[in-house]
Amino acid sequence: MEEIMVVPLKRKLSDIAMKGNFEFRTRKSNRSLWVIECIDPNCNWRLRALKIVPESTKFVIRKNVGVHCFSLLNRNANHRQATYVVIGEQVAPQYVGVEKGLGPKGVQNFARTKLGEQISYYKARMGRKHAHTLIRGLPEQSFHILLSYFHMLEKLNLGTVTRIEVDRDSRFNLFVAFGVVIRGFRYMRKVVGIDGTFLKGQYRGILLVATTQDGNGQCYPLAWGIVDSENEDAWTWFLTQLKEVIGDTDELALISDRAPSIKKAISTVFEKAHHGACAWHVAQNIKNKFKCADIMGSYWSTVNSYRCEDFVGYMTEISHRYPRVAEYLENEVGFEKWFQCHYPGLRYNITPTNMVKSLNSMLVNARDFPYVSLLDVIQEKMSKWWNDRRIVAMAITAPLTLSWESEFRPRFAQSNGRHTLQLNPVTYHVKCSELEGVVDIFNKTCTCKEFDIDKLPCVHAIVAAHHAQVSVYSLVSP
Repeated sequence: MEEIMVVPLKRKLSDIAMKGNFEFRTRKSNRSLWVIECIDPNCNWRLRALKIVPESTKFVIRKNVGVHCFSLLNRNANHRQATYVVIGEQVAPQYVGVEKGLGPKGVQNFARTKLGEQISYYKARMGRKHAHTLIRGLPEQSFHILLSYFHMLEKLNLGTVTRIEVDRDSRFNLFVAFGVVIRGFRYMRKVVGIDGTFLKGQYRGILLVATTQDGNGQCYPLAWGIVDSENEDAWTWFLTQLKEVIGDTDELALISDRAPSIKKAISTVFEKAHHGACAWHVAQNIKNKFKCADIMGSYWSTVNSYRCEDFVGYMTEISHRYPRVAEYLENEVGFEKWFQCHYPGLRYNITPTNMVKSLNSMLVNARDFPYVSLLDVIQEKMSKWWNDRRIVAMAITAPLTLSWESEFRPRFAQSNGRHTLQLNPVTYHVKCSELEGVVDIFNKTCTCKEFDIDKLPCVHAIVAAHHAQVSVYSLVSP
């Protein structure tokens, strides 16, 4: 006689019944006895299992009539053994190591092709949900292991900062910044985008993220947070933790949408850093509020202009066509929040909020995961990015990264044949048909403003560097 747990036995028999195109029903069931028989009254197939001893959880199969004579006329399109639990267990391997996996229709197709069962969309959806639970655990289990999970993160990735806090109103806050990321930020340009996105799991919440660009113009996530809702208190808590990681200096620029909660939180937490508005969010507000998508060309030309003279020209065009938009940009948003020439700090040519949107899109399939599973996805993706970028970086032989070299080379080509007049040991007047520029190679400035804002030599600076016999790469700021 074989000793077996009754629940695994039920699962195994359900699998056999579905594949064998027969169904069974429970004839008798209590704490010590389980008897099942074929639903066809003319079939002798049955199984009888008894508990070994009263205090045991194991059963012994005492009788098994394995001869089956189930009539095909009794087949049911809605197989009673094809429960969502059984379907979920069968389809669960399809979700191992993937974020999205099969949707409800995919589960229906799986049940039809692999199990020979036609199941409803609802049962497929419930089976998919059960499979997710088997692979990723219950949300409650995720909460229970968070402290242990963070402990292992800090132990295996030195310098990692984690925080968990539950306030008096039982609101839950979580923060994590990986040690390798914190160390790398010292070599990044200090422009940080912050934003949040809704989570879709059982306990909902908001996923907050702070990110910047690495030297190759790629997304560099700095910190992650999960809070109860996107309000001033939540942003203040998240930014307080972020400040401990990245510091607070006048070189730091924080870029976000124009949500009042973020604005107030930044002014509360960061005393020295400058706050800027995301140009993409401003554009969306213009289209939604004023219904004037045809002005976007002029708007983006304004955003991307370096000189105040060009800015005034584009703004004049906008004010003539849409005076309310011009008033909105000047008074509600403020020129100093979104235009490079008026911005009090350094924004370079970095648009970190676009990267935040990319991160949110990247995690779209993981936003309904339990928190630990979501953090696992984040950690896995970042580990892959870091390794891929390391391989690329090891192969670079040029002084600059690939993205900067690709932007630099066209400027070299444009610098040929330009006339240069030296004004003093460090200042040069570079003449050309498009736009003249006066370059100071010591202070790394040019009247075209590209050199000043991008911190990458413009065409005029490249010409001046050749004339002064100075390496153009020495004029690139970190």
